[in-house]
Amino acid sequence: MTAVDEYGMAKFFAGFEPPEGVKAELLRGEIVMMAGPDLVHNLIVEDVQDQIPRKRWVRLQTQDVDIVDEASEPVPDLVVLDRQANPGSGRLLPSQLITLVVEVVSKTSVDRDYVTKRSIYAAGRVPAYLIIDPVVGQCVLLTSPVGKGDDADYRSQRLWKFGESVSLEPLGIELDTSDFGTFQGVRPHHYP
Repeated sequence: MTAVDEYGMAKFFAGFEPPEGVKAELLRGEIVMMAGPDLVHNLIVEDVQDQIPRKRWVRLQTQDVDIVDEASEPVPDLVVLDRQANPGSGRLLPSQLITLVVEVVSKTSVDRDYVTKRSIYAAGRVPAYLIIDPVVGQCVLLTSPVGKGDDADYRSQRLWKFGESVSLEPLGIELDTSDFGTFQGVRPHHYP
């Protein structure tokens, strides 16, 4: 896609209103729409949010994120930023203010969460990206972003199974995953 096409998509997306119950994201110039998430997904997001201290961190669900030099406006399941970094208003939250993004894998988002968004968040210099995967019952923490554009990635990757404590060093907390549910009857994938 050319820069003109990407700019046009970003401009179109800024005024786009998806139907009720549909989540829409702009990912590298493509508009991706998904139906509302499963209850397992929502309960995991709620559990994670509850474990992050509110006095120290802003915890936002479904916040649009601005990735500099990218035709992308992802909408993570949870965005965490220092209370002092909170811009106070605006539809797009600059990625450089974010400490952690969390994506909970859905039945249809496996490739987007493990590949596309991994590169997008690394390109946006988001220091930590947590993938919570109820398909295979694991959490993957990615840190130390490097590179630009499609070549951006994270240098460090750590994996925990559900039931183990996840060390979220960027937030200074241990995340209890013992209550995280899994999807039943879904074919497992082979990421990461």
